[in-house]
Amino acid sequence: MFISGIQKLSLLDYPEKVGCTLFTSGCNFRCPFCHNSSLVLNTAEHIPTDEIFAFLYKRKGMLDAVTVSGGEPLMQNGIEDFIKDIKALGYMVKLDTNGTNPTKLEKLIDDGVLDYVAMDLKNRPEKYSLTAGVDVNLEDIAKSVAVLKSGKVESEFRTTVVKEFHAVGDIAALAAFYRPHKYFLQCFKDSGELLCDGLSACSEEEMLSFEQEAKPFCGTVSLRGI
Repeated sequence: MFISGIQKLSLLDYPEKVGCTLFTSGCNFRCPFCHNSSLVLNTAEHIPTDEIFAFLYKRKGMLDAVTVSGGEPLMQNGIEDFIKDIKALGYMVKLDTNGTNPTKLEKLIDDGVLDYVAMDLKNRPEKYSLTAGVDVNLEDIAKSVAVLKSGKVESEFRTTVVKEFHAVGDIAALAAFYRPHKYFLQCFKDSGELLCDGLSACSEEEMLSFEQEAKPFCGTVSLRGI
């Protein structure tokens, strides 16, 4: 396991839980607007796993949940045992994923070690690879969506909306194709550590318009970050 970041207290990452967030290194996407470029490129210093578990052990009873984010956590060879060890400490576990490994995702769900999953949906199928920065196997994305929509685990879908990548009609087409049951549109923010420069956020008015576009195709749609 390669862990390169830890947020020791988070009230936002796991819905309605007090938790912490662990950030794995490495990602198979190169989204230009990614705010964790050092994690994606695996250039950040790694934190020893025993230090992670020492922290989690000390916080038992004070934290409810652990979010495993990235990067892309399902790229990690030891992710299954890592999550099982977190669960063994009594924590609820949320996984953030880009959905490119539906087989590993489904096995973790079937093993009962995930309590919540958040999956990113990058864009409508025709613009998915452009937005992800690499050629994406859309069949894997669709399989992961189907796994989560089966209802075996509580889950949500989310899209980071960037003016340069999401135009009028894109969010509607995305929502119509994948039909997410719980969908969040996140307003892009420049963290100062982006993979590419020159990107910008949509206005509140534009975000509200995208929300209305998606609503006919989703169970619920909400905005974040505006």
